[in-house]
Amino acid sequence: MAGRGRVSKSSVTVVCLLLASLTACGGPSAADTAKAEVQRVLDRRAAAVLHHDVAAYAATGARDLYTRLRAVPLTDWSYRLKSLRRSGDTAVAQAEMRYRVTGYDKAPVTAGRTLTLSTGVDGKWYVDSDRPVKKSAEQLWDQGTVSVVRGRRSLVLGVGHGDAVLRGYAGLADRAIPAVSDAWGTDWSRQVVLLVPKSLEGMAGLLGSPASNYRGIAAVTTGETGGAGRAPADRIIVNPAAYGMLGSLGKQVVLTHETTHVATRAHTNAATPLWLSEGYADWVGYRGTGRPPDQVAPELRRAVTDGGVPAALPSDEDFGFAGDPFRLARAYESGWMACRMIADQWGERRLDDFYRSVGAHGTREGAVEDALRKVLGTTLDGFTEQWRAYLVRQLG
Repeated sequence: MAGRGRVSKSSVTVVCLLLASLTACGGPSAADTAKAEVQRVLDRRAAAVLHHDVAAYAATGARDLYTRLRAVPLTDWSYRLKSLRRSGDTAVAQAEMRYRVTGYDKAPVTAGRTLTLSTGVDGKWYVDSDRPVKKSAEQLWDQGTVSVVRGRRSLVLGVGHGDAVLRGYAGLADRAIPAVSDAWGTDWSRQVVLLVPKSLEGMAGLLGSPASNYRGIAAVTTGETGGAGRAPADRIIVNPAAYGMLGSLGKQVVLTHETTHVATRAHTNAATPLWLSEGYADWVGYRGTGRPPDQVAPELRRAVTDGGVPAALPSDEDFGFAGDPFRLARAYESGWMACRMIADQWGERRLDDFYRSVGAHGTREGAVEDALRKVLGTTLDGFTEQWRAYLVRQLG
């Protein structure tokens, strides 16, 4: 009977190990606790942005980001913590930021962010900085305080420009939208967001690319391919240095061109060659201006008159911004002439149908050939020869 009250040493060890295991599984680790605390800080920070609560934002740490973006109309703003690297009372967090501009974005824009944090005397976490992930694109508010001007169907966000300058952009965008709808139709949002950074370097920062890639480029549209109608609103990003050198007609043509990319996004994908997407955007941009081919396509005219009629439609590689600027100009002009020829010889409706048919193919191989056969009743070889003859007639 006495043996019933005895417990062996090995039994005690097993019980202790079991209890330790249960304790470890049942309670959060220090790392998990820190992650949860940082996520709560980021949630409070996001809520303060949406509710325009500067005091609540300041209570989470540095307030400079809020000051720079406070004028931007936002429907959503959130952070999802992906990783946290802690070192004592400091930490570096990698997070995904998601936001939507009110009335313009159909789905959230996402961006990787690196945040540094530290603990205060109260032991709580505070955000010290919030920056783009290394080697990724900046947001406009990373570059300075954002000013906002609303057009009738446009929203212009700028850094380093007065309201009068931004209103000028809004006016051009508001004129571009009905011009695009008249050519393409109204099955698109019929509104645009323009970003006007302070400089070429600011434009490059927004695109996450070297400034040398965009020198001389007046504007670009982000996300113009593969949208399927579910992507956030495109952003037309302006290079103020190059754009400012254009005359009034050139400025309007550029914004109408870029707005065309916004309108055609849902029908532009990997199947669409750049000669078609860029050529069509130029065709809409110059439509109704009365400018003849020799004025719109001076580099191509020079090649044709020198006996250098292109043997084939331009390849996607011909449209590289970082390459030969004369080759780039000829590529744009060649695409414009191809679309102009379709409109002239088959009609504007057929041009639209051809564009949509190419995009509907889904993949590049055979897309243009199938659309040429179905919509225009010709072959790629036949179309190319017609285009070459058209260049000689119009530019020779």
